[in-house]
Amino acid sequence: MTRLPPRRLGRSDVWVSPVGLGCWRFGGSGETRGARWTAVPQPSVDAIVAAALAGGVTWFDTAEIYGHGASERALAHALRSSGKAAREIVVATKWWPTWRFAGSLRRTLGDRERHLAPYPIDLHQIHHPTSLSSIGAQMTAMAALVRAGAIRAVGVSNFSAAQMRAAHAALAARGVPLATNQVRWSLVDRRVERDGLLAAARALGVTLIAYSPLGQGQLCGAAASGADPLDGARAALRRGLSDVARALGATPSQVALAWLLARGDDVVVLPGATRVAHVTDDLGALDLTLDAAARERLDEASRRFLSPNNGA
Repeated sequence: MTRLPPRRLGRSDVWVSPVGLGCWRFGGSGETRGARWTAVPQPSVDAIVAAALAGGVTWFDTAEIYGHGASERALAHALRSSGKAAREIVVATKWWPTWRFAGSLRRTLGDRERHLAPYPIDLHQIHHPTSLSSIGAQMTAMAALVRAGAIRAVGVSNFSAAQMRAAHAALAARGVPLATNQVRWSLVDRRVERDGLLAAARALGVTLIAYSPLGQGQLCGAAASGADPLDGARAALRRGLSDVARALGATPSQVALAWLLARGDDVVVLPGATRVAHVTDDLGALDLTLDAAARERLDEASRRFLSPNNGA
């Protein structure tokens, strides 16, 4: 059995395991799509991160907005508890741009550094294209952080193909590559394949980080409500996913992640976890290879979710 090797983030000097760990649930509490969620307790965070490290994860993604720094602090605590030294792993975080100007990137960097200490910021990302400043101004600020040695690489998140091209061009003019675009992508949300984003990323040499790669539970057992007209399509997809998993002696989650990873070396996936069992299951994707027949079956079963209006 051959384990998938590390993958490079765009044309930066940052290499990561194909499967990372999303740390959204490590900070704060709130509600999304009608479902309540609470922060994972620190002892559980410590155990989850330790399991991820033991299983081969080399990078962790958090953000300023995840509990307003609580996720960053929880992650740093867990990494320190694991005995990991600075630069032994890759840390990615994100700046929250809403109602802010680009100058906030420099002003708030100290907060990110304090929360994550002693771990430096390897990949700094713009969380959404919602800043009061232009994309060019944001990239100018990011490039200055790279030149100052404050961060290693620049990424964006939730940027369209056109916005990503603008960010890439602005950075390139300053001699800095755009490393990544973190986007929603899974078997139940394949819009990036249809709206030109995947093609644009490949043309620019940008790695796509797939977040919510399990459809926020839709691909690993979450029950259908019966009210959504797409529930039938989701149920059919889950049946196909289960059939492929059974044939491979794998779990549906592992197959769903492996389907994304099979799209190319310029794709990495970012599942989250609230229990150690989630991590150990997801990491099985690193040892799973889907043949052409399995990929074709999943492609066909998920074709309905190529639509930009699928509601996923």
